Amino acid sequence: MLTKYIKISFGKVLSPEWLGQTIASLCWIVSVFFYEINEIGDWLQLIAASSWFLSNISSVISIRRP
Repeated sequence: MLTKYIKISFGKVLSPEWLGQTIASLCWIVSVFFYEINEIGDWLQLIAASSWFLSNISSVISIRRP
């Protein structure tokens, strides 16, 4: 099963720094949709916020090889 190769660092997930950054990136993503995507700058904002969010997620996941 795939889950035995994936480890999540719950200690880091519960840290104020990680939680704060993850919540901030999610709020940024939501705000882009709240104000609608009208111009290329809006798309760039969405890409930046999504990259920040994915970076936060990837920092707590480690994958071991079988």
